[in-house]
Amino acid sequence: MTNKNELPNAFFMAVDGLIDASLVLKIEAITPSGSIKHKTALSLIEAAERSGELKPGGMVIESTSGNLGISLAAICAKRGYGFTCVVDPNVSKQSVAMIEAFGGKVERVSARDAQGGYLGTRIELIKSMQKNDPALYWTNQYANPANPAAHAQLTAVEIAEAYPDADWVVVGAGTTGTLMGFLDYFDGKRHPAQVLAVDSMGSITFGGAAGPRFIPGLGTSRIPEIFQPEKLCNTVVVPERDAVGMCRWLARSHGYLSGGSTGSILAGVQAQADLFSRGSTVVALSPDGGEKYLDTIYNDRWVQQTFGSQVSRGARPVRPVRELATTGQGAK
Repeated sequence: MTNKNELPNAFFMAVDGLIDASLVLKIEAITPSGSIKHKTALSLIEAAERSGELKPGGMVIESTSGNLGISLAAICAKRGYGFTCVVDPNVSKQSVAMIEAFGGKVERVSARDAQGGYLGTRIELIKSMQKNDPALYWTNQYANPANPAAHAQLTAVEIAEAYPDADWVVVGAGTTGTLMGFLDYFDGKRHPAQVLAVDSMGSITFGGAAGPRFIPGLGTSRIPEIFQPEKLCNTVVVPERDAVGMCRWLARSHGYLSGGSTGSILAGVQAQADLFSRGSTVVALSPDGGEKYLDTIYNDRWVQQTFGSQVSRGARPVRPVRELATTGQGAK
């Protein structure tokens, strides 16, 4: 069980003007390393310590788009482990700087995998490095049951305690650790809330076509081993340009600088607005803050070059996102 003394109290923020229901964001940027991945990292490291696979002075390696690398670097620094982070071109320079500030080493891949992403390439590099150095311990967030366990035991419980009558919980799908943890907890017995899962276009997790993605966080070009599609009931896939528009609208309208995953999750909420009846309560995750995305999501030049002029600079999104989103009931 993860040590709760290493985590702050939960914080929630109301979001007005997006849907008719009551919408609140669960802010995860308040964790010591700045994202929801702090809980994942603690759970992964503590599970390895309990099993004896990670011993004092050991070396840890992981593939990540940024946030888990930051969290693992911080926790490894505190507990005396070495850490190597394998990243790809989508990682922000701020994330790399934070990993290195905690003493972590960064290895980069540049070649895309067969699905057009980088995940397969990152994992192949880890396997190659392990062959050369068998002492490297791979936390393997994609297959490790300690990943969803962190969110079934911590994140979901925080929501349930704060909002015992919540009708919906909205979560993004990256490694699917948070999603699977939520689906384990919000099962109709421990808490009645339904779960809406959000992914980005270009990700193959919910069965869509693979394609390039530019915002780290959600999506995958390789199905994680921990993913159990049969548990899904409500899913939505949104374009990244709508995620960017949501981030910029949230900053200008609510004074909160969020990361790209938050924008995707809010775009999913708007796309599926018909699910949420007036008077219901919707709790959506905000996995991290926006400081690491000042050169991308909040940079006009980068947005123009990447997505064109359609993305809002901060005005409330007026074009229904559902016109662009693909939705489904479960994974087939």
